[in-house]
Amino acid sequence: MSYSDKAQKTWRHGNLDLATNVFTELVRYATLAASSHNTQPWRFKLERNGIWVLPDVSRRCPAVDPDDHHLFASLGCATENLMLAAQAAGLKGRCRFDASTSGVFIEFETAPPTRSPLFDAIPHRQCCRTEYDGKPLSEADLKHIQNSGCGDGVSTLLITDTRGKALVTGYVVKGNNAQFADRAWANELKSWIRFSANEAVQTCDGLYGPAMGNPSVPRWLGLLAMKATFSANQQNSKDRRHIQSSSALAVIYSECDDIPHWIEAGRCYQRLALQVTALGLKTAFINQPVEVANLRGEFARAIGIGDRRPDLAVRIGHGPEMPRSLRRPVEDVLR
Repeated sequence: MSYSDKAQKTWRHGNLDLATNVFTELVRYATLAASSHNTQPWRFKLERNGIWVLPDVSRRCPAVDPDDHHLFASLGCATENLMLAAQAAGLKGRCRFDASTSGVFIEFETAPPTRSPLFDAIPHRQCCRTEYDGKPLSEADLKHIQNSGCGDGVSTLLITDTRGKALVTGYVVKGNNAQFADRAWANELKSWIRFSANEAVQTCDGLYGPAMGNPSVPRWLGLLAMKATFSANQQNSKDRRHIQSSSALAVIYSECDDIPHWIEAGRCYQRLALQVTALGLKTAFINQPVEVANLRGEFARAIGIGDRRPDLAVRIGHGPEMPRSLRRPVEDVLR
């Protein structure tokens, strides 16, 4: 199957008729969620009355995510998609964190179907890693975005002013300088890049090169090109332009630094990203200040959230449609 056919088959709405095997379709919607490096670090287990969303530690990224924060935030993203799809199917879900598995169990009961704008946005959401048009957002749109990014012990800080953007940019630069100096981080990132359409179709995971604005090339050529362009200075220059072109920045942060709050932060991010998509906007992560451990606390204090944990940072704005990263088939993620 070609990349374009695979992408079209992946990013679509499906049949949520309760008379069909709807749990399998709910899992497919869950897999359309965001995850760090598109590692898709999740497994799903179907029960008679619910679905388990479980961590797949074989897909962890110890260099960029040594405490597995992003892994569990990714579980939250998948959980949120699953809950929204369940509502559209006529199922009301109740989530509970299970400490023994570090996963989430979603128990269902029948309810009137509710097809929300966030659900409708699921196949259209994407991380758009390019420049935006810089146009300011309306107060109404900003309010919708901020409200969507709040949850149980999790809040969202929106930054729209020039001074605030410059502050965040400074910490993104510091984060780039630290990460690019770490060989393990660089090797891990390269291992998750899918430089060509053929490579992307073979793995159905990872960061698809053209989705980041690069041409589709064989892996050997992509790695050779990275030798010439892969540097903190190059990335800093790009990130400065990207942040300056953004209409707003958002930092999602938690009251407590533990796995249940990391999962909740992922749910909040997914809602925020879907709300942004429903408004015709794009998002992209600028997570460097929250990924570098010795920078994270300083960043939190600088943006005014004190000792709370900054979980995820994103930029928001009007941007173009980009090629899409793929997802593994449902049968590969069922346990």
